[in-house]
Amino acid sequence: SGQNIQILEGLEAVRVRPGMYIGATDQRGLHHLIYEVVDNSVDEVMAGYADTVNVVIHADDSVTIEDNGRGIPVDEHHQRPGMSTLEVVMTVLHAGGKFGGGGYQISSGLHGVGVSVVNALSEWCQVDVKHDGKLYRQRYEQGVPTTPLQEIGTVEGSGTITTFLPDLSVMETRDYSFEILSQRFREMAYLNRGLTISLVDERSDREVTFYFEGGLTSFVRYLNKNRTALSKPVSIVRAMDNIRVELAMQYNDTWAPTEFSFANGINTIDGGMHVTGFRSALTRTLNDYARKANLLKDKDGNLTG
Repeated sequence: SGQNIQILEGLEAVRVRPGMYIGATDQRGLHHLIYEVVDNSVDEVMAGYADTVNVVIHADDSVTIEDNGRGIPVDEHHQRPGMSTLEVVMTVLHAGGKFGGGGYQISSGLHGVGVSVVNALSEWCQVDVKHDGKLYRQRYEQGVPTTPLQEIGTVEGSGTITTFLPDLSVMETRDYSFEILSQRFREMAYLNRGLTISLVDERSDREVTFYFEGGLTSFVRYLNKNRTALSKPVSIVRAMDNIRVELAMQYNDTWAPTEFSFANGINTIDGGMHVTGFRSALTRTLNDYARKANLLKDKDGNLTG
């Protein structure tokens, strides 16, 4: 009967089926909560509005992510009269700046579920926004606002500071891995030249900061640091039809290739057409050159990938 059909409103669906939104409720899902917030900050970096992201794991297992971007807008949202844009972003699924509204040309998130999902799966979450010389704040518990948006003082600069405590009634753990998080942030710093990203773990008194002037070229040098390089790193950046491609490569004396590929800042561990296309283009280019330079004779077969 109709009694057997339930409707989950708002963020309630996220709390009932968290795995659908963050993949799992174990440590992998726990880290995913941090990545969702950090990805928003890195989107501000990619858009040219920020250059610093700081992540702090506090002794009580709450996490603070701060950036110096534009700050989440705090004006009234045009589709939700009486509700601030900040509250819409934090409490409404599929609300984001990446659906073609002109907020971002490239981004690492496409579905508008990121930070609202983090809010839904947190025991409490507090967002501070620095905007136009003022500091705004709103606090939530299990995704529900417990205070209105408040203007609490004046401040210099701009940016967003998000602090949340994962809710153990839906998450299995609050055991963050410093090594896993720092590896992810190292990759982000390589992918975004000029980004400074830091991780501080107050539980174990450890911290690390990443900044790479060379971007992907620095990444290639890092990957080959214990190998014998046979060439200088080759670096190419090209934009066409609103798609920006960046490549860095260097030959070494080992037999197995090491390849890392990313799309919109996300590590594509299973490859894809961007990797297949690169391999085939590189093979074709080297074969064409080998024929023109007479390094391959007419009777010789082509080099394979």
